[in-house]
Amino acid sequence: MAVQPPTQAPPQEPPQERPQPQEKESKTLTILEHLQELRYRLMVMSAALVVGVGVSFWPLTGWFIEFLKEPARDRKQQFDTFFFDPLEGWTTYFRVSLLLGIAIAMPVLVYQVLAFVRPGLTKQERRWLYPIVLGASLAFIGGAAFAYYVELPPALGFLLNPPGDIGEPLISVRKYFDFVTRLLLVTGLVFELPLVVMGLAKLGVVTSRKLLGWWRQALILAFVAAAVVTPSVDPVTQSLVAGPIIVLYFTGIVLAKLVEGSPLIQR
Repeated sequence: MAVQPPTQAPPQEPPQERPQPQEKESKTLTILEHLQELRYRLMVMSAALVVGVGVSFWPLTGWFIEFLKEPARDRKQQFDTFFFDPLEGWTTYFRVSLLLGIAIAMPVLVYQVLAFVRPGLTKQERRWLYPIVLGASLAFIGGAAFAYYVELPPALGFLLNPPGDIGEPLISVRKYFDFVTRLLLVTGLVFELPLVVMGLAKLGVVTSRKLLGWWRQALILAFVAAAVVTPSVDPVTQSLVAGPIIVLYFTGIVLAKLVEGSPLIQR
C-alpha cells in the first residue's frame, strides 16, 4: 500500500495588527497623590510669581509707572497723580510691580496648570503643551497691550474731560493706578478666554453647539462682567471691555469645534 505524503497545512496569514489607541500615561494617582501634586504646582506658581515681582521691582516698575501715566498726559496737559496717605505711594508701587510680576511669570503659571492635567493627555496631545503655554502668555500680554493702546486712551479722554468748566482733576495715586492696572489685568485675562473655552470643550464639559446656543446670554454676561470688573461706571469703558469679551467668546467657539471630537472625559 502506497504511503501518502503528509499534507501540508495552508500557510496562515500573519495576524493583522489592530490600530492601537493613543496611550495615556499608565500611572494612576490616588486622591492623596493628586493633592500632593496640586500642592507642588501651587508652590512652584507662587515661587514664580515672587521671582517675577522681585525682577520687576526695580527699576522696571518705576519706568512702567511713568509709562502708565502717558495716556492721561496725552488727554490732559500737565497731568500728574498725588498721594494723600503715607502708605499710598508704596502700596501703589507694589500693585504695579505685581502686575508686571504676573506678566513675567505667566509662562510658568500656565505650564504648571497644564502639567497638573498632563497625565490625562495622550502623547500627541502632550506635544501641544509648549505651544499652548506660548499662546497663553502672548494672549495675556496682547490683552494688556490692547487695554493700554485701545481701551485706555478713549476711556481717560471721556473721564478726564467732563462737560463744562467743572475744574481740574486732582487724582490720587491709588485711584488712578487702581483703574489702570485693573483694566490691563482684566483685559489680559479676558484674552485667555478662547483657550479656556477650548480646554473645557476638550474635557467634554461644553460643546460648540451649546456655546453657540448661549450667544444671547453671553452678550448680556459680557456687559455684566464689564460692569463688575471695571472700576468706573462710564459706558465707554464698559463697552470697550465687553466688546473684546464677545469677540473672544465666538473665537473660543471656533476653537472648541476643532478639539471636541475626542473629549478627555467621556460623558
